[in-house]
Amino acid sequence: MEVIILSFKIKIKGYDVVLNLGQPVEFQKLLEKFPKNEVIAVVFNGKLRDLREKVDQDGEVEFVTLDHKLAPEVYRHTMSHIMAQAVMRIYGKDNVRLGIGPTIENGFYYDFEILNGKITDEDLPRIEEEMRKIIEEDLIIERMEVEKDRAISLMKQEGQVYKVELINEIPDEKVTLFKQGEFVDLCRGPHMPSTGWVKHFKLLSVSGAYWRGDEKNAMLQRIYGTAFAKKEDLDAYLQMLEEAKKRDHRKLGPALGIFFIDYEVAAGMPIFLPNGAIILRELMNFSRQLHLEHGYEEVMTPLVMSEKLWRMSGHWDHYRENMYFTSKEEQNFAIKPMNCPGHILIYKSRAVSYRDLPIRYFEFGRVHRYERSGVLHGLFRVRSFTQDDAHIFCRLDQVEEEIVGVIELIKKIYAPFGFEYSVELSTMPENHMGDVEIWEKATNALKAALEHVNLAYEVKEGEGAFYGPKIDFHVKDSIGRTWQCATVQLDFLMPQRFELTYVNAEGKYETPVMIHRAIYGSLERFLGILIEHYAGAFPTWLAPVQVVVIPIADRHVEYAEKVAKTLVQNGIRVKVDTRRETLGYKIRDAQVMKIPYMFVVGDKEKENESVSVRTRKGVDCGSKKLQEVIDIIVNEIKTRSSKSLLEI
Repeated sequence: MEVIILSFKIKIKGYDVVLNLGQPVEFQKLLEKFPKNEVIAVVFNGKLRDLREKVDQDGEVEFVTLDHKLAPEVYRHTMSHIMAQAVMRIYGKDNVRLGIGPTIENGFYYDFEILNGKITDEDLPRIEEEMRKIIEEDLIIERMEVEKDRAISLMKQEGQVYKVELINEIPDEKVTLFKQGEFVDLCRGPHMPSTGWVKHFKLLSVSGAYWRGDEKNAMLQRIYGTAFAKKEDLDAYLQMLEEAKKRDHRKLGPALGIFFIDYEVAAGMPIFLPNGAIILRELMNFSRQLHLEHGYEEVMTPLVMSEKLWRMSGHWDHYRENMYFTSKEEQNFAIKPMNCPGHILIYKSRAVSYRDLPIRYFEFGRVHRYERSGVLHGLFRVRSFTQDDAHIFCRLDQVEEEIVGVIELIKKIYAPFGFEYSVELSTMPENHMGDVEIWEKATNALKAALEHVNLAYEVKEGEGAFYGPKIDFHVKDSIGRTWQCATVQLDFLMPQRFELTYVNAEGKYETPVMIHRAIYGSLERFLGILIEHYAGAFPTWLAPVQVVVIPIADRHVEYAEKVAKTLVQNGIRVKVDTRRETLGYKIRDAQVMKIPYMFVVGDKEKENESVSVRTRKGVDCGSKKLQEVIDIIVNEIKTRSSKSLLEI
């Protein structure tokens, strides 16, 4: 359906109605002949727009209601303005300098500088109460386009120095301001029609944040919040946050003897304790076995390599600020932030024929990347980590088949963890390298691979890497949070930079395609995800200690040691608890340490060559013959079962 507006043709989704308008109008005018149905914004030609913006060109309009997938972007952005207005009312507009207030995943934040005073977590209920008043006032939100000079003058009068800085950097002659009551803010929008539309919100925390993320700038205060269109959705999200606090890997990790971080001597560089080393080893052994089955060759590359290599790869120009450097014998070296240049050197070390392709190299490669201290976060954001990195060198006609192979490998590696996952395909960005035709072939190959394995995916237009399109996997953990882990990227640029070649069937040189891929991603980050996914109660195959043998009295210690020796001989990780504590205390302690099984042994068990089995969930499995229970646990480990086979 086409709607004629002067020389404009507007196509409106979902309605078979023609509008005849004589001049450019605001989007909200298009609603006059349609049921409003709580329309809060529009998507025009694929871009989210405010209802008060004017339509003056050909395009397609989609109405955004509160149940639309893009609605949270609108009402959470509005909520950040409501919060800023509340803060200025409470602390005084002459005492508050506004930073920025964007939406983020599942919420929003706003940065403030309080000239006299400080916002603390204890102040959040007071700010929330003022926000409720603003919502009850149902203030109309006005969008204003003003000349840059006028906007700068206005913000200078209000003492909003950070807004002046932002306006000065905008290249357009006009900027947009949004006004609700006495509050005016620089903003692109879009926003709700008024402040009374969404009432279900919660302020979560206060933290410090440098202006524009630069530690050389002033430290501001950042208030985080969340908002939902429905109360039940807000309640569910807050419940999930409470559960997440209980699962925080930064607390569970040290408590369970997995890792710690000494921020005075090695900030952002985790130190793994024996239990953590066991889990990482099991993750690597599992992955290594599957990689070898899928035709990969494991390699190892140096941790420190010449500056010359990083200049050639492009990292020197584009990534230098995130790298660590050292010098010896008047030569400059870099600690590697990525493994790909090392794998390229291996490829170049010999002549390659088209018959040799594809070549698949993988490595558990240690990398170092500088991150500002303010963004470090347990195992999730570190400076030193291990990647399960792999690079496939292949012909363009082999790309689809190789991507299918990578996806199948990802599915096998994720299977034991019980993860659900979603997939995104990111296409050519504006600043791409290489010919459009090659990009189209590569993107079509990725699409074909995803469709070949029957994987649903969402297309992210223009969000690919500058050197090629990519596929990202987002896993969902046990409490519903999503994490971006596996990634598959096509690269045309680096093989050209390093002049990689192979000899084709006609005896001529061609440049191979390079596929970058990781499945765990960062092993450290993946471990952090697993700690929170399992709340520290790892399945038996990953548990650092799989069985604790508990003798009832000293006279049972000898039999307990015999049981432990038999378990070790069967490949089961075990310890014997000979402490002079009560039986109940030892059982509770084993449960706190999340050990899957407790074998209690006394006179009866010693006499019958049996053990009394308990699980960390408190299930009493009764007395069982030792070999019988060993066979069950060994099977549970070998199959990498996520459930206790003794509880079934």
